[in-house]
Amino acid sequence: MNTIGISIIVATLLGPILAVQAQKAVERARDRNNRKSWVFHTLMATRSARLSADHVQALNMIDLAFYGKRIFGIRHRSKDETAVLDAWHEYLDHLNTKYDDDNFTLWVTQGEELFVNLLAALASDVGFRFDRVQLKKGAYSPIGHGELEFEQQQLRKRTIEVLSGEKPLKMDVTGFPLNEDILKSQLELQAKLAAALEGKGRLAVEVVSKSAQQGAAADAKPAPRVQRS
Repeated sequence: MNTIGISIIVATLLGPILAVQAQKAVERARDRNNRKSWVFHTLMATRSARLSADHVQALNMIDLAFYGKRIFGIRHRSKDETAVLDAWHEYLDHLNTKYDDDNFTLWVTQGEELFVNLLAALASDVGFRFDRVQLKKGAYSPIGHGELEFEQQQLRKRTIEVLSGEKPLKMDVTGFPLNEDILKSQLELQAKLAAALEGKGRLAVEVVSKSAQQGAAADAKPAPRVQRS
């Protein structure tokens, strides 16, 4: 059998296998690009609603979508994918940094810059071109939505502080319901008692002897019952 015959046999045997593997490689590449595109589109659409579930889910998908590809068990990652992961890890570290009321404004400003860096890296990898100003200020969000999001965040924070005992619950009592007649009688009683103690008034005192107390107790006892036959 000559070389041409062997080549035909090998091509006949390996052709379907190679075609299937090529198709699988194309599908994997398409799925990888779809995941990347979904992450970028979701973050762009929710950049003004960063507490939404879709926004958080897209952020958590970055490590998986931009992991790279494996060839014969070896991971290969492009330069753009590496830039995306670096920007995401910097932004994640910032999100996990605690802040207080004194440095909240600085924390927000730094987070805004890091998030724009992440969007720029994502856009470069998926093939879009945006300048930083457009990424930062190109989103529309009603003022009321921003205020509502901030108020909800502050409300959750203050509630947790009160329930955990870190801060007390402030209460201002402005008044209680009063009965005017009862209040007037109490004031008169207090005035008379104070006058009597100061010698300006009199207290009616009745002295009862011990025998009189015993007699009164005996009179108060019920009479025995007589049963008739």
